[in-house]
Amino acid sequence: MTEEFRMTKRLVIFDCDGVLVDSETLSSHAMREMVAEEGLDFSLEQALEFLRGRKVAEWVQQLEDRLGRALPADFIPRFRQRAADLFATELRPVPHVQQVIEELGLPFCTASSAPREKILHTLGLTGLLSAFQDRIYSAYEVGVWKPDPGLFLHAAADLGVPPEACAVVEDSPVGVRAGVAAGMTVFGYAPQESGTHAALAAEGAVTFGSMKELPGLLDRWLAVPPVGLAVG
Repeated sequence: MTEEFRMTKRLVIFDCDGVLVDSETLSSHAMREMVAEEGLDFSLEQALEFLRGRKVAEWVQQLEDRLGRALPADFIPRFRQRAADLFATELRPVPHVQQVIEELGLPFCTASSAPREKILHTLGLTGLLSAFQDRIYSAYEVGVWKPDPGLFLHAAADLGVPPEACAVVEDSPVGVRAGVAAGMTVFGYAPQESGTHAALAAEGAVTFGSMKELPGLLDRWLAVPPVGLAVG
């Protein structure tokens, strides 16, 4: 590998929920409780699949379609508050991700479908916020949601890195689809208990089951010249 290639600027883009912070299970508990009050029964696994990587308004619309009626006007703010209450006492970083970030040695950011205030809140609760500083991108501010690649493309452009020199770390099929559509390498975080390995691989991700594996995957990614970039 030439020194010039070693110095090619790269960027790692992390999703937030389910990749940096272990929030999706807690959000799913909140969702299950609230939809039960409306007469719908979801297992935890079903709730996780329903929520993962998606805009709240999108899955709420699907709930209303199933019910054949509108949910109460305050359903979304009550859901956000119930999830926030769980986060306040139970939210943790995804296992081993803090060490990965501390030892990364590459530019990185987070790009999430969540509102900025939620991203800031959950990263703050888990002690990860200071690592990201101002490198936080919300779909609500960009105006596009995964699987549209626009959020990832915006983050890369803002940080001055071409898409082909970016790696995305995602845990949802829609997120993987967005990264692939952006022309980026995508690593799909699929812990064994999630049951998402096949779904992420089918969308084009290189899957892995523990954040302990991510540094090795990134090292191998760094050893391959980005397609489309002139090297040497």
